[in-house]
Amino acid sequence: MLMSLLFPTVVLLNSKETQAELGWTSYPPNGWEEISGVDEKYKPIRTYQVCNVMEPTQQNNWLQTGWVARRGGQRIFVELQFTLRDCNSIPGVAGTCKETFNLLYVESDRDLGGVTREDRYTKIDTIAADESFTQGDLGERKMKLNTEVREIGHLNRKGFHLAFQDVGACVALVAVRVYYKRCLATVQNLAVFPDTVAEAAFATLVEVRGTCVNNSEVDMDSPPRMHCSAEGEWLVPIGKCSCSAGYEEGHSSCEGRKDILI
Repeated sequence: MLMSLLFPTVVLLNSKETQAELGWTSYPPNGWEEISGVDEKYKPIRTYQVCNVMEPTQQNNWLQTGWVARRGGQRIFVELQFTLRDCNSIPGVAGTCKETFNLLYVESDRDLGGVTREDRYTKIDTIAADESFTQGDLGERKMKLNTEVREIGHLNRKGFHLAFQDVGACVALVAVRVYYKRCLATVQNLAVFPDTVAEAAFATLVEVRGTCVNNSEVDMDSPPRMHCSAEGEWLVPIGKCSCSAGYEEGHSSCEGRKDILI
């Protein structure tokens, strides 16, 4: 049995952990606005919102995060928490009101600064709410928080910016969390396997060779190997190490045999 069945993550960005202003770039100036708020546990957070639904013209409001270093991650996950207003619940709303927004990204080896050209972005998905809130929900202080997770990869540059494009919705980005998965270092069959970044494709297993623990030797006919899955799970252990002469197997280690100790 493997020592760890955890699927740990490496967090690259978590907007909830920032108490100061996020300082993301928005364009045009009357689009996305950064405000202070509280999360479901009443912890102070910084959020962005836009609600130009009364405007008669089609909206095109962009919000770009700061540069996110991928730190070796190949398959990056983006978790969004947001609220979105039901267009039918807004009196006198313009016909251009939408109930979706777009999530995009642009790779780069450095911080691009302000919002770059729209044609440089790659669209990840159109994001819709499972639950939208109404005027009645506002009166009862029910915001109906939605959580959506999307992924990007295979990445080649050192990092990236995320972008959120509003095309006429009433939406608030409550939290943005960016992370990748890894297989946590473990010991199996007297071999040490290091932290390993999970690969980009669901079907891809990364083969990792183990290093024998102290006072043990590799079985040359079957050296220790395991496979790190795309979900961050160790699978398919193969081969082993054996304790050297004068040592016996303990708890994931080789210890001196008590019957030959002086």
